Amino acid sequence: MDNLLGIFPTPLMHCKSVISPELIASMIAQFEDAQPTANVRTSLLRHTPVSAPRQHPNYREVLKLVTPKMKAFGMELLGEELGWGIKEIWINRMEPGGAQKLHNHANSFISGVIYLTETDPGSATVFHKATSPTSFQMTNENKRTKMGPFNATVFRAPPVTPGDLILFPSYIMHEVPPNQGAPRMTAAFNALPEQIDSWGYSIKFK
Repeated sequence: MDNLLGIFPTPLMHCKSVISPELIASMIAQFEDAQPTANVRTSLLRHTPVSAPRQHPNYREVLKLVTPKMKAFGMELLGEELGWGIKEIWINRMEPGGAQKLHNHANSFISGVIYLTETDPGSATVFHKATSPTSFQMTNENKRTKMGPFNATVFRAPPVTPGDLILFPSYIMHEVPPNQGAPRMTAAFNALPEQIDSWGYSIKFK
């Protein structure tokens, strides 16, 4: 018997209905009260100031709700049950036609997106396997190619509903294609473990 093994898979966790409709409504109202600023590349995407999670009651409630999810995801990511905390959180609103460029999140281990509104399927978060290789690269991509987890270079997030949460390793490059639907609102955050330990050499994060 031949066994096909997937080595070094990358985890991504989709958590359904983590945030209540009441908290969603409160966060949407919070966005307008916060005098959000435009993204550096487009006025069709606006953000609230990046904040520590304890600076707003909504964020404190988010922290309480997502911490168990982060602990479970962190177990898969780092192989140990650790304490986790959100280091920064903000709210986004993307108007029709708006987009978010390809990027990743530095100085964190876990990143998360909480969906506050319905998301058009064409505007799902897209994750990229690799960018800017350091050597020449050849691919086999054509109309006959059958894409799967071993040869695909991009992954589109699964369908989400308001209140859903997606967690992913912060180093993964990701983007949001041009919004083809109604205004798209999300809350994004980055998180760190209390510490990491490599055979006695530990680093603690505050």
